[in-house]
Amino acid sequence: MKQLEKLYFDYKKDLFNYLLSLTHDTDQAEDLLSETFYQAIISIETFKGKSAIKTWLFGIARNLWLQSLRKKRSTVEYNDFLELYFADKILEEVITKHILERIFELLKTKDERTQEIINMRINGFSYYEISKKLGITENSARVIDFRTKKWLKDILEKEDLI
Repeated sequence: MKQLEKLYFDYKKDLFNYLLSLTHDTDQAEDLLSETFYQAIISIETFKGKSAIKTWLFGIARNLWLQSLRKKRSTVEYNDFLELYFADKILEEVITKHILERIFELLKTKDERTQEIINMRINGFSYYEISKKLGITENSARVIDFRTKKWLKDILEKEDLI
């Protein structure tokens, strides 16, 4: 039960904002949010883990929104699908932003040299340039970069962010 509460508190804000971007109606977004978590609870056993749990929840929310459109009218129009396309782009941006924020939080826990190497790589510096600036070998810069990426990936996978 605590895991379900954690899911709710971790994702309710992002899901609500996503649903609000689709519906443009606060009440309907809240109703769909509740229904999304209800559907997630009754179908959690079907979640196979092939995607992040957040992606799965957003898929449920999108399907519920489409169902609500179909109930309101007998046909779904092109503009509805165009809106869905843009909403999916917004979803990708929200997920990406959340992952990036988490990466920056994690990197802050690393020592200064590791942080500097990663920041320099992000800014396009070569391993040669990093080695000269920090007074280490190119190989050391590569190893630190590789190990940090692996560490980040392992944590993000455990947290179902990737």
